[in-house]
Amino acid sequence: MHLVLPNAKRLVTVLAACGALALSSRAAAQPPQGAVTPPIVVTHVDAMYPASAVAEGRHADVLLLVTIDTDGRVTKIEVKQSGGKELDEAAIVAARQWTFRPAMRDGRPVNARITLSFHFAPPAPPPTDIVEPPGAPVQGNVRGRSSQGVSSAGPSHAPGQTENIPPASAAAGPHIDEVIVQGRVPPPSRGASDFNLRVGELGRIPRGNASELLKLAPGILLTNEGGEGHAEQVFLRGFDAREGQDIEFTVGGVPINESGNLHGNGYADTHFIIPELVVSLRVLEGPFDPHQGNYAVAGSADYQLGLERRGLTARYTVGSFGTERVLLLWGPNGESTHTFGGAEIYKTDGFGQNRDAQRASAMGQYEGQFGQRGTWRLFAQAYSTSYHSAGVLREDDYRAGRKGFFDTYDFGQGGDSSRYSLAGDIETRAGDTLLSQQIFVVQRGMRLRENFTGFLLDVQTPTAPPHGQRGDLLDLDVRETTIGARGAARFRTTAFDQRQEIELGYFARGDAVKSSQQRIEAATAHPYRTETSLDSTLTDIGLFADANLRATRWLALRGGARADLFTYDVNNLCAVENVSHPSKTNPTNGASCLSQENFGAYRDPNQRASTASTAVLPRGTLLVGPFGGFTFSASWGQGVRSIDPGYITQDVKTPFASVTAYESGVLYARSFKAFELLARSVAFQTHVDKDLIFSETAGRNVLGNGTTRTGALVAARLTGEHFDEAFNATFVRSTFDDTHLLVPYVPDVVVRSDTAVFADLPIEYRGHKARGALSAGVTYVGRRALPYGERSDTIFTIDTSATLAWREFEIGLMVTNLLDRRYRLGEYNFASDFRSQSSPTLVPMRHFTAGAPRGVFATFGITFGGP
Repeated sequence: MHLVLPNAKRLVTVLAACGALALSSRAAAQPPQGAVTPPIVVTHVDAMYPASAVAEGRHADVLLLVTIDTDGRVTKIEVKQSGGKELDEAAIVAARQWTFRPAMRDGRPVNARITLSFHFAPPAPPPTDIVEPPGAPVQGNVRGRSSQGVSSAGPSHAPGQTENIPPASAAAGPHIDEVIVQGRVPPPSRGASDFNLRVGELGRIPRGNASELLKLAPGILLTNEGGEGHAEQVFLRGFDAREGQDIEFTVGGVPINESGNLHGNGYADTHFIIPELVVSLRVLEGPFDPHQGNYAVAGSADYQLGLERRGLTARYTVGSFGTERVLLLWGPNGESTHTFGGAEIYKTDGFGQNRDAQRASAMGQYEGQFGQRGTWRLFAQAYSTSYHSAGVLREDDYRAGRKGFFDTYDFGQGGDSSRYSLAGDIETRAGDTLLSQQIFVVQRGMRLRENFTGFLLDVQTPTAPPHGQRGDLLDLDVRETTIGARGAARFRTTAFDQRQEIELGYFARGDAVKSSQQRIEAATAHPYRTETSLDSTLTDIGLFADANLRATRWLALRGGARADLFTYDVNNLCAVENVSHPSKTNPTNGASCLSQENFGAYRDPNQRASTASTAVLPRGTLLVGPFGGFTFSASWGQGVRSIDPGYITQDVKTPFASVTAYESGVLYARSFKAFELLARSVAFQTHVDKDLIFSETAGRNVLGNGTTRTGALVAARLTGEHFDEAFNATFVRSTFDDTHLLVPYVPDVVVRSDTAVFADLPIEYRGHKARGALSAGVTYVGRRALPYGERSDTIFTIDTSATLAWREFEIGLMVTNLLDRRYRLGEYNFASDFRSQSSPTLVPMRHFTAGAPRGVFATFGITFGGP
C-alpha cells in the first residue's frame, strides 16, 4: 500500500528553471561552442511515502544521481545519499517515470547526469472536510556544469510545470546539483552542410534498411538494380556515387567502404545495420573536414548506434509479398543508451519475379565509463544474406506486352553477402587534452550475378572455337579482410578570451582482397570466360591536423589539412587474355587466362604490379555568427578517391580522382516556447578531374572525363512536443567539362519531407494512457539525364505508418508507395539483346528497374523490463 503525501514536502521540480533560462538565452543568441544547456523537465511523478515507514515517522532526504539519454529518458539511477531502503526505492520508482527534453551542446542532444533531491516527511492526519488551497510554484537555485565549464545559473521556472504545495511545507524542493555530459564529444560543425541528424520519432517512417535513413539529408536519391541484398546506389548533390565510391561511409567510425571491391572501389553495403539501432546520423556534404578520408568526394556519412528504449523488445512484422521479420532488441536498465544488443531475421518473396530475399543480422555494443574522464566501447556484429534480382527490363518489351512491369529476363541474377566485424575504442581526457583511439577488423564476402545486356557481348574471336552467343551474365566474387586503427589528440586552451582547439590524428587501414569476375553460359550455368582475377594488398595511412580557432565569440575558423599515402600490391592472375599474333601450332582454344605471347612464346598468365602515391588535402570553413540565431559559413576543400586496383601499372603514379569543392551557406537555429527550428540554405560548386560513369558492358562505373556540379539546397527541421518535421530540397546541374553535356543518371531536383505526429491519446485503461503516432515520408525526384540526350521520368512516392502503444505493447501499420504508383526506380539507355526481338539491333533502348508497388505491413511489439 502507498500513501500520498498531502501535508509533506512533496517532490517538485525546478529543472524547469533550466528550461526557461536555456530558452531565453538561445532566443538572444546561440550558446558558445561547447556550452551545455541542461535538461528540461517535461513530465514528473511524485514519490509515494512508503507505508512501512509511517509508523517510524521518519524524515529523510534521498539524493539520486540520474542519467538522462539523448531522447530525454531516464536510463540509469544511482543512490548518492540514502534515506533508507524503503525511501530509496520510492524515490527511484518516481524518478524512472520522469521525462525530459535532453541536455543540448552546440545544438545537439547529449547524454547528461543530474542530481535530484527528494525530501520525505510522514503524512499528517488530514483535517475533516477541509480542502487545502493550492500553493505557489516552488522555485529553487539551479546551476549546470559540464565537463567544459559553467553553462548556466539562476532561479526560474517554465510555464506548465507547477506543483500544489501547502503553505506549511513550502520549503525548497528537489534541485539540480550538476549536469555532467556523458558520452562522446561531438565534432565541431563544418558549416551549413554539416547535418547532425537525430532520428527520434522520424524513425517511425517506413524504411526498409539503414540506407533509407540517408534521406533525412538533402539531395539523397537511392536506387537499386541488384536486389534487396545489394547495396543501394546513392545519388548526392549531382554525384552518381554508385554503391559508395564517392561517399565515405562509417558506423561509429568504423569504415564501411570496401577498397578493392571489383564491383566498385569503395562499395558500401549498410544492410548489416539494424535501422532501429541507429540513434543519429552525421552527413557532411562536401570534403570540408580533415577527418574525412578516402571516398569523401561528394561527402561522408557516419551512423551512430544506440538503443533508447531500455528492456527487452520483441517485434514481428508481416505483410505484402510474403514478407516476415522478427526483431529482438535489448538495452540493460541502468546502462548507457550505447549499450545494447539486437538481432533480426527477415525474408520476403519479393514484389515480382526473381525478387525473393532473406537475411539475418546481429549486433551488440557495450559502453563503459572511466569515471568522469571518458568512455570506452566494444562492438561486434555478424550479417549474412542471400537474394535474387530481376535486373533491368527493356521499355519496348514492356510497352508491347512481352514482359510485365515486374518481370525479369534472367533468373540467374542475384547474390550472397556477409560481413563480420569487431571494434573497440576509447575516449578519455587528460587535463586539457582529449584522447581517442579505435581499432577494428572487418571480414567481408560478396557474390553478385548481374546481366545488363542479355546476349550481346560474347563475340566470336579468331582463335576461339566456333560458338553462338552464350550470354552476358556476370558472376563476381569478392573476399576481403580489413584491419585498421584511428586515433587523435585534441588540445584545448584559451586565447583572446576564447576557447581554441588543435587536433592531431591518424588513420590506418590495410586490406587483403581476392576478387574475380566471370561470364556465365545461360544454357549450362557454367563459366566460359574469366574477365578479371585479382589478388590485392592495399594500404591507406593518413595523417591530419585540425584546428578550431576563434578570434571573437562570433568569428571562427575551422579546418586544416590531411595527407594520405596509398600503396598497392596487385597480382593480376589473368593478365593475358588475348594474343595479337597467336601461334598456328599452339592455338589458345578459347582459354581465358593465356600463357603465351606473340607467336606462342611462353609466359605465366599472371603479372604483379605495385605502386604508391600521396594525396595532400587542405580544407577549411569560416563561420560568422550567431547573430539573432543566424550563422553564416563559407567552406573550401579538396577530396580524393583512390583508384581501382585493376588500373594499377608498375611504378606509375596512381591516377587519383581529385575533387575541389566550394560552398557558402547560412544556418538559422532558434528555440521557441512550443518548438525548435533549425533551417539552412547552401549554394555549392564541385569539380572532379576524373569522374566515374556507369558502363553497362562492365556492369559498374569506369573512368571518365572531368565534371562540374553547381547547385543549391534548402533544409529545415521543426521539432515540438508532439511533432517532428524535416524538409529538404536540392537543385543541381552536373555537366562534363569538355562537352558541357549533362552527366547521365544523376537527378537535378530531389525533394523530401519526413513528418511524425505523436501524443498521448484520451484513451485510458487500467490507469495507463495509450500513445499514438502518425508519420509520412514523401519523395519527389525530377527528370534525370540519360545517354544519347534522353531524359528519365519523374518519381513521386508516399510512405506512411500509424502506431498505437499502451504500456509495454505496441501495434503498427505501415503502407509503402501509398498511391501505388508504377514508377521506374532506375532508368538507363543502351543497346541490348535479351532475345525478345526477332531482329535485334544495336540501337540504344530505354531500360528500367521497377520500383516496388504498394505494400501493407503490420507490426506487433512488446517490451519487457523497461523503466
